[in-house]
Amino acid sequence: MNLLFWLFIGYIFYRIFKGYMRFQHHYYKNGQFSGIAINREQVAESELGLFVALMAKVAKADGRIDELEAELISNTFTDIAKAYPQSEKVRGILKEIFTHEKHITNNIDNICMKLQNLTRNNPQKRIMMLTFLTNLAFIDGHFSSEEENIILKIAALLRIDSSRVEEMMQQFAQMHKTPPPQTTLNEAYGLLGADKDEEMRSIKKKYRALVKKYHPDMMQAKGASEEYVRDATQKMQKINAAYEMIKEARNR
Repeated sequence: MNLLFWLFIGYIFYRIFKGYMRFQHHYYKNGQFSGIAINREQVAESELGLFVALMAKVAKADGRIDELEAELISNTFTDIAKAYPQSEKVRGILKEIFTHEKHITNNIDNICMKLQNLTRNNPQKRIMMLTFLTNLAFIDGHFSSEEENIILKIAALLRIDSSRVEEMMQQFAQMHKTPPPQTTLNEAYGLLGADKDEEMRSIKKKYRALVKKYHPDMMQAKGASEEYVRDATQKMQKINAAYEMIKEARNR
């Protein structure tokens, strides 16, 4: 049963992130920034910039952005920016937009109105965006009432059917309610490739490198096979659990 459960999780993540990477590259790679000078205003008013603004709202909805969320957000900026010329500049702009928008709470209606207008002929794109935002809300293992409210509000403003949203939330809840298999502290160190007497700063670097290597966005962008993406998703969950165990042990 446990094996079937993890295969199910891997398959769902694969479908989500396969679609998300297709959404990024197909709609943005040869988009409105081709052949022109990129600036913050242009990015902020694009589908991409508006989507990142919504990422900021969801990530900060519960009042905090934990370490895994921060790593995934950072890697997502990198993944998206690679689809553009001047990718480093675009990544910096995305980070600026995110940092600015996470402190503003009264402009979600305006952001969604603009995004709805830009994607009015492509409802599937909006569903894919909401799917990613919902995963971001669930990724830390806690789905607060604040996160639920903001997801429902975004869905309504983007005119996504409520039954579709409810089904999506139930799917994510099922995926995240069962924690990764228990491991020992020795196994946790081994999983991160770290030693017991190693400095925490060094362990953190190894953790971040593993998250970057195995998070599903990156794996799908590299054209990995379905089986490999399944394994990578499960591996990342284990890596995060191991890192949290080591941090807790060090803080005792």
